Amino acid sequence: MAVDARYVSPFVADGELIDALSLSVVIVDSRDAIDYLNASAQALFATGIKQARGRQLADLVRDPSAIAAMIHRARTSDEPTAHRELRLAPSARSDSEFLVDCTASQLDSERVLLEIADTTRQRRIDRETALLAQLGGNRLMVRQLAHEVKNPLGGLRGAAQLLERELPSQMLKEYTQLIIREADRLHKLVDNLLGPGGPPNKELVNPHELLQHVYQLLRSEASDGIAIVRDYDPSLPTLYADRDQLIQAMLNVGRNAIQVLGQSGRLILRTRAMVSSTIGTRHHGVVVSIQFEDNGPGVLPEIADTIFYPLVTSRPDGNGLGLAVAQDLVTRHGGLIEFDSRPGHTVFTILLPLKDLTDG
Repeated sequence: MAVDARYVSPFVADGELIDALSLSVVIVDSRDAIDYLNASAQALFATGIKQARGRQLADLVRDPSAIAAMIHRARTSDEPTAHRELRLAPSARSDSEFLVDCTASQLDSERVLLEIADTTRQRRIDRETALLAQLGGNRLMVRQLAHEVKNPLGGLRGAAQLLERELPSQMLKEYTQLIIREADRLHKLVDNLLGPGGPPNKELVNPHELLQHVYQLLRSEASDGIAIVRDYDPSLPTLYADRDQLIQAMLNVGRNAIQVLGQSGRLILRTRAMVSSTIGTRHHGVVVSIQFEDNGPGVLPEIADTIFYPLVTSRPDGNGLGLAVAQDLVTRHGGLIEFDSRPGHTVFTILLPLKDLTDG
């Protein structure tokens, strides 16, 4: 929803109409200092109008370069300037970053009007809906392929064992042993593709107990240069869930993070309860959020859309199964794994709907 700059001043005078907008409206003066924030903008930047007025807009965001450039272009152009999918990180909300559509236009001879539409939630819903749509067809295709591969592997291994008994020299037997080892490796790979079968075997579990178990395993596997930090929300409720499946899902996500970090870095294990949240298009009263945040190089753009597909990996020694299996296990609980990534900041979030879990 665009706001016509000609009509902003009367609205600002009483503040009621413009405060009713879900669109964040910001007005800066000739020095790029805050002249006005409507109610939505105050919520976005986590500051009141009295505290913000007169402060530089650059003080309210951690990286003001993109917005500053838009304001400059608006002052030197007769046309509004727009920036789609701009990452906005308010200084007062150190753990939050928003994806916004922003428009800057000249309001009068000195002031510039910024219209900021927070598209984070809608884009997340679109992304999660696409992930859920992919998962069903992808799971069926992988299982069919895995079964087709698994059947002849047993015959191949058996034939190699029979041949080995008839061979006269140890040197020749080394070739059959190689065949047997490779058949066993492929069999294990296929088992991972098929994943644990059946619905979750739910029981009452403490999510922090499970995550603590994962923490200890990750700590034993990570190099000394990796710091693993725990940031738990003590208010999280107990859940009815499959203990083994959730541990495996969390372990796969955590292992992926420490493997990406290599010899040094930081991994944060964070839990939160999210009220009135969505997974895909479904609304839930309470959603449990379990995050794995690392400061590694980030997800490669070329695999970002397929990262939860089996056999998709950026590591030469990876098999691309960890995240695919984790996603499968979480969706069996009515949840979803989503991620946000850029160099130096990657967050994989396991979302579990409390209602679905406690329904048993």
